[in-house]
Amino acid sequence: MGDTALQTSKWPVLKFAELKDTLTVVQLWTQVVGKIRLRKMPWLNHSWHVTLYVTPYGLSTGSVPFEHGSFQIDFDFHVHQLLIITSIGKRESVSLGSRTVADFYQEVFEKLKVLDIAVSIYTTPSEIEGAIPFEEDHAPRSYDAQKMADYWQALVRIDGVFTRFRSRFTGKVSPVHFFWGGFDLAVTRFSGRDAPPHPGQSPNMPAVVMQESYSKEVSSAGFWPGSEQYPHVVFYAYCYPVNAAFGEQSVKPKEAFYSPEMGEFLLHYDVVQQSDNPEDTLLDFLQSTYEATAKTSNWDRKALECDFSHLENEYGCFRK
Repeated sequence: MGDTALQTSKWPVLKFAELKDTLTVVQLWTQVVGKIRLRKMPWLNHSWHVTLYVTPYGLSTGSVPFEHGSFQIDFDFHVHQLLIITSIGKRESVSLGSRTVADFYQEVFEKLKVLDIAVSIYTTPSEIEGAIPFEEDHAPRSYDAQKMADYWQALVRIDGVFTRFRSRFTGKVSPVHFFWGGFDLAVTRFSGRDAPPHPGQSPNMPAVVMQESYSKEVSSAGFWPGSEQYPHVVFYAYCYPVNAAFGEQSVKPKEAFYSPEMGEFLLHYDVVQQSDNPEDTLLDFLQSTYEATAKTSNWDRKALECDFSHLENEYGCFRK
């Protein structure tokens, strides 16, 4: 891996066109791993049991229970390996590189068998149009280790900002977590009130799952690498339920805008990456779009928000 991904003072440059081939195959790999976690974890509200988490070396399932204790599956983007580790002292690894999805899937399940981890998954990828089952996907796939390392370094920085933003809320709030279906890092705040039944659905996802995920009022923000239909790396923010006034609110920074087609505020990653203070620029976007939700949906901000600045000043905390 080159020096770019190891720089600590600058956010990496990310371009959809340069990332798309690598992220396409990595998304499918994360779906294999995420579906394993889904099958072995007890169900958590809003599908929080399926997500992955940003780590100092990549993405992780965190600890997952199984018949002999617990195991963890980690994508390591330093050495570009998938690591499977158990609480009984055994481990296996799978190389990350240019290979077919079917080959990756087969090897992962061979390693699970060696580790005596019994699991079966629904092998059709979720939230992807025209998805091919993992074991049938023999198309050649390219993997650029440097591009993946750059993207992960962006995730590390964004995870830190999302974590700071999350700490300002005393109401129910999600972990900062990575959804492999949409391939986005997200954090969600809740008003505490029930929401009307959600009408949406995604490919290869039961409607009941979507409805449970949006069963409460939310203000959600995240980071997404883009798509062929929208070829830009972006931050997003939306609320559910939503009314017309939400998209009319003024948000920060000035480059942020509301997309009627997507029903959410967007801020291109380049704006944050090129700003004098990327962390504060992103925090402005997160805070102002949350305030747009709170204002237009009449959230009880006094009951839901918190200020620990006096404790931070007295006892210390992370600061750039």
